[in-house]
Amino acid sequence: MEEKTEEEFKKLIKENKYQVFICACRAYVPFNFAFHTWFVINKRGKISRWEIRDNRNRNNPDWGYLHLNNQLPFQGIRGFLFSKKYARKAKLVGYIEGDKNSLTQEVIELIEKSQKLYPYCHEYLLTGPNSNTYARWVLNKFPEFNIKLPWSFVGKNYKIKQ
Repeated sequence: MEEKTEEEFKKLIKENKYQVFICACRAYVPFNFAFHTWFVINKRGKISRWEIRDNRNRNNPDWGYLHLNNQLPFQGIRGFLFSKKYARKAKLVGYIEGDKNSLTQEVIELIEKSQKLYPYCHEYLLTGPNSNTYARWVLNKFPEFNIKLPWSFVGKNYKIKQ
């Protein structure tokens, strides 16, 4: 995983492609031994951020803890629990890209339907289900994506309902 600046992330965006980025940053203090993950999807120039957060979605209460565009696509979460001032640096865990009718487009379609399909939208615990459980749920649907979440992604081993 390598840390990237906002500008470095923006250079990876290809306006004519479908892309899925898995991003992560350290969780806020005192849980900064763990990581928070999210997806950034690019549908031929249309960028969106999808993630499970530790707070319920106020704009879409039916979505539970699932958030769409809660903050800038490649911006890390806050560094301290009660502060929005200090954002963590984002790291790139991995990404895929493709054209129309590709695996990448299938991954995007699943992510966009996750408010209906993800079994834990209305549950959140620090140990799981959490953002890492969500990331693994997506990755499990597409083994060809070929990304393994590191041990420090607490919640990735939470038992997922089928």
